[in-house]
Amino acid sequence: MKVIIVALCALLFALFGSVQAQQPTKVPRIGYLSSSDAATESTRAEAVRLALRELGYIEGQNIAIAYRYAGGRGNQGRADQLASELVRLKVDIIVVAGGAPAIRSAMNATKTIPIVMAGVGIDPVKAGLVESLARPGGNLTGVSILSRQMGGKRLELLKEAVPRIVRVAVLYDAASPGIVPDVKEVLPVAARELGLTILPWEVRAADDFDRVFAAMRKQRPDGLYMAGGRLMHDNQKRIVGFASKMRLPAVYPYTEAVDSGGLIYYGADLAESYRRVAYYVDKILKGVKPADLPVEQPTKFELVINLKTAKEFGLTIPQRVLARANKVIR
Repeated sequence: MKVIIVALCALLFALFGSVQAQQPTKVPRIGYLSSSDAATESTRAEAVRLALRELGYIEGQNIAIAYRYAGGRGNQGRADQLASELVRLKVDIIVVAGGAPAIRSAMNATKTIPIVMAGVGIDPVKAGLVESLARPGGNLTGVSILSRQMGGKRLELLKEAVPRIVRVAVLYDAASPGIVPDVKEVLPVAARELGLTILPWEVRAADDFDRVFAAMRKQRPDGLYMAGGRLMHDNQKRIVGFASKMRLPAVYPYTEAVDSGGLIYYGADLAESYRRVAYYVDKILKGVKPADLPVEQPTKFELVINLKTAKEFGLTIPQRVLARANKVIR
């Protein structure tokens, strides 16, 4: 009798183990919320996917990603809807690629689902998004690529690359709270030290560019400094096109601008920033709380120079500047 009982128990245990083994493993789902459109966001989204793959997360196999695109500046209502949609999908993490408005959309939609900033160009403490960089608190953490020293360094590099420059037009988004202090406070100090005169031009909407470009043509600056922000990011090809027509040496906060014909990029090593986004996703999926993951700022920077554009402008970039470039487009 005991033998029969033992055999039955063994059979039941085997059956239970078999059923458990057949239970599908839960695939983590990531919500990817971008304030831009799919085409504009493709480079960053692909970089994050590759970084996740390096950590063993392969989309379609052991991780799922739900992409949502708000379509650019002025679509705050759309971003709110998409953030709420991702919450209803019960994603495990929301990665936000965009500025403060997109982050707020996600934060308003959920107080519990972890949110990871994907290399945003804002100071999250000053924007009121986190308590501090070291202890963000709440459900938000991630990567900020903003550095207070960046503006001065960009001006310095533009002056070094094109020594004849004296008057630099500064194109900036007046509605971006993270950008305005740099334009009003940081750049004037750096300009004085470099012997430059800055000519600020504010833009608040896409319709403003034509008016500003027409005024710049009359003003005839020697160089152009493009500040960051979502409006600038979404219109960078337009800005590069204007600078090319004017043969205006310019420094940009986005590598895509230089890839499409801009002269100089200096800023955070974006590939490294994207890898860090994957790091946050990995840590959170393994149980670490966002509140315990410090917000990171850039530690690695890169200089990219488009030598082809320099030649088209009739410029000779000093060898000492080229020698410091991480990448030269010929």
